[in-house]
Amino acid sequence: MAIKEGDFVEVDYTGKLKEDGAVFDTTDESLAKEADIHSENMVYGPVIVCVGKGHILKGLEQKFIGKEPGKFSIDLPPEEAFGKKDASLIQLIPNNKFKENKIQPVPGLQVNIDGALGIIRRVGGGRVLVDFNHPLSGREITYDIDIKRIVTDKKEQITGLLSILMKVKPVDIKIEKDEAVVTLKQELPAKVQEHMSKEFCNMVKLKKIVFKKEEEKKKTDEKEENKTVEKK
Repeated sequence: MAIKEGDFVEVDYTGKLKEDGAVFDTTDESLAKEADIHSENMVYGPVIVCVGKGHILKGLEQKFIGKEPGKFSIDLPPEEAFGKKDASLIQLIPNNKFKENKIQPVPGLQVNIDGALGIIRRVGGGRVLVDFNHPLSGREITYDIDIKRIVTDKKEQITGLLSILMKVKPVDIKIEKDEAVVTLKQELPAKVQEHMSKEFCNMVKLKKIVFKKEEEKKKTDEKEENKTVEKK
């Protein structure tokens, strides 16, 4: 079955620079360690994404459409990957700016300047050349893809969205009559709940999704148990 926009797919992927094959992104933990890009904060293994929603690199996702599950490679030019180099994003900044923030500027150092991340390219003459382009801008890349299956189970779809968008796992998911109750360990702010509920409903095709904290679920379960005991 060909993949279409809006489908959920389970996928493993590895991103490499086309020029030398250097790995910069992967769902394979052993490969991440081998390439020296392993992160303790990363949850490795296949991810579930909704195609066309920008959950992974947009140019990459678009290439899934029309393909069937399986293994294949995708080449992306800069404009479909991390963008072309923008000369306006390469700026000379006075050395005093770094002294104020107690930073010793050296080439290759990643810095945060007024909320923008950049990499120092050159230091000299009382000024520092900082490149605010994405580190992989202007580079051609290749992704090795393994789409394992199209995911149709709504609980799996919700679990996948929580993992890739919020980096959390649900404690429990119950779905009845096009409505879902999702139990999490942590409580979400009201505005976040409202936003995520609308987004998730649109992608998973449900009428309503409610997020609850684990403690709330326990209280609800206890009330239901008490009602059952009273009836007996």
